[in-house]
Amino acid sequence: MELNVLGLGDETEQAYTALVGHPRCTAAQLAGLCGGSTAWAARMLTVLIAGGLATRSGGRPPTYTAAAPDVAVTALIQAREHQLDAARSLVQRLAETHREANRISHPDIAVELLTRREDISEAVHRLTAEARHQVRAFDRPPYVDRPGSHLQDQVQRQRTGVVHRVIYSRDAVAWPGRLIGDILPSVRSGEQARVRTELPLKLVIRDDQSALIPFSLAAGGHAAAYLVHRSPMLAALEALFEAEWDRAVALGTSEATPEPTSDGAPGEDAAAPPDPDTHALLTLLTSGLTDAAIARTQGWSPRTTQRRIQRLMTTLGATTRFQAALMAARRGWI
Repeated sequence: MELNVLGLGDETEQAYTALVGHPRCTAAQLAGLCGGSTAWAARMLTVLIAGGLATRSGGRPPTYTAAAPDVAVTALIQAREHQLDAARSLVQRLAETHREANRISHPDIAVELLTRREDISEAVHRLTAEARHQVRAFDRPPYVDRPGSHLQDQVQRQRTGVVHRVIYSRDAVAWPGRLIGDILPSVRSGEQARVRTELPLKLVIRDDQSALIPFSLAAGGHAAAYLVHRSPMLAALEALFEAEWDRAVALGTSEATPEPTSDGAPGEDAAAPPDPDTHALLTLLTSGLTDAAIARTQGWSPRTTQRRIQRLMTTLGATTRFQAALMAARRGWI
């Protein structure tokens, strides 16, 4: 019957269904409605009361009333959902134990192939959630999950002391809405971010324990990925990240410090940070984006973009974009 999935037997469901339509029912009356004995009805009523599905009123003989189904049965559904969630968590832990046991039995198994988008998304979430010291990443399209969908989780991890070091490709910075809605909020919450014109692959590294890389960067290639455990291959990926980090340019305010004056205090201009639009424009300029790419990213017209760039250069007293970046850095704007 329908309520078996909630742990109710057929007889219990029969008794409850009858009681729902006949409030203030005695055990004898319930027995008559269900075609059973009074002793049977008494047993069923005991089960219903224990499960929160019925209440007993005093009197001789006592009467019984069914609890409201939308309350009582919903409570059983929620309890079963909690049990299912606990079972899912156990399955994940057992799967991790199984993978680790196989790796111990076969040390040469340093790489797992993931072939489902759900498994890849889960692996990324697991890697970042289990980080205890730092998360390192190459961020570039294409994406499995919507960019920015895990921002709050990252902010929470950073509050617990987990360092996030991310290198963004130029395409990632230019992704519509990405800079304002995800990258800069991440930087403001403590992320150390840098940018490179190109990145050789997508990459997530958890501490010095494991990493995830896509099978391919071609169209559809992100539907499969390699999960790399501690091995020479993982050491090579860590070395690649650090080499790219050294070549990358600081993004936003993640590593900027105002240039001090002669007396050691920050410059006067550092006390007046740029407005969000100007900050975003500076970030995009230092990322090497073209005027057309900046216009698309910010939703500006080409003329508006050129006018804003010229006004910024005038404000900074710069005659070239390179000089503008240097002047902005001296003020602590980037």
